[in-house]
Amino acid sequence: MPELPDITIYIEALQQRIVGVPLQAVTLKNPFILRTVEPPIDLLEGRAVRALGRMGKRIIFDFGDELFLVVHLMIAGRFKWVTKDAKGPGRITLAAFDFPAGRLLLTEAGTTRRASLHLVHGVASLQAFERGGLDVFTATVDAFRVRIRSENHTLKRALTDPRLFSGIGNAYSDEILHAAKLSPLTLTGRLTGDEVETLHRACRETLTQWTERLRRETGDGFPVRVTAFREGMAVHGRFGLPCPVCGSPVQRIRYADNETNYCARCQTGGRLLADRALFRLLKDDWPRFLDEID
Repeated sequence: MPELPDITIYIEALQQRIVGVPLQAVTLKNPFILRTVEPPIDLLEGRAVRALGRMGKRIIFDFGDELFLVVHLMIAGRFKWVTKDAKGPGRITLAAFDFPAGRLLLTEAGTTRRASLHLVHGVASLQAFERGGLDVFTATVDAFRVRIRSENHTLKRALTDPRLFSGIGNAYSDEILHAAKLSPLTLTGRLTGDEVETLHRACRETLTQWTERLRRETGDGFPVRVTAFREGMAVHGRFGLPCPVCGSPVQRIRYADNETNYCARCQTGGRLLADRALFRLLKDDWPRFLDEID
């Protein structure tokens, strides 16, 4: 799922191309992408995009007169910018937005349609999409401390909860926790004051570094490879590969369709966190520490 750094780069690329110019046509390739009926989507045609913004992991298109198009890319949704005469990538294209300089496509890989469009009128209707997550860039350490301790969850769950923090998902939470040298299963209620400050700093630094890196990679172009698995990540998606800090193999905890990646040497004092499926299989043979499998 595109997270804060990816969403930021999308918005910056779109600002260069569509802000201040009229939307000439909207084509819904899959009618189920639009989750609202009123106002009608064709009301946008001929209107200029006034501004773009982010609300958590959603991108907001402001068409003026309190008319907002809310886009949630979910896991597999992506934007593509193509020339006006381009047909686009066929079956995975869900919607097309024609502008004078080009065409913006909304695509979604796979067969599960989770990406969505909502067209709403009024600030109150827009605010209904606000999940309440704290923006780590504007939050003081004290505000961060109050929020992280507001519910007693694991750090992994807390960082990825949109009601607690804004724009952080599975990928960058792994990177943040590695930078902070904290276990993903540490309970928020057990954090020391120093650990809270370290985590707050790691959130800001990790998200800033990756946003700047993606900005350099994109340049004046349009983001073409938006993925949760990027070269240069410390632990996310790197199971079995060496940690860039200590060289120990990156570990994982698998659950449902997701997994958490971490370095046992850097984050858990060498202790291996139980993968539920393997733990049930191996039971007493499950290794407790990294040194047992080195």
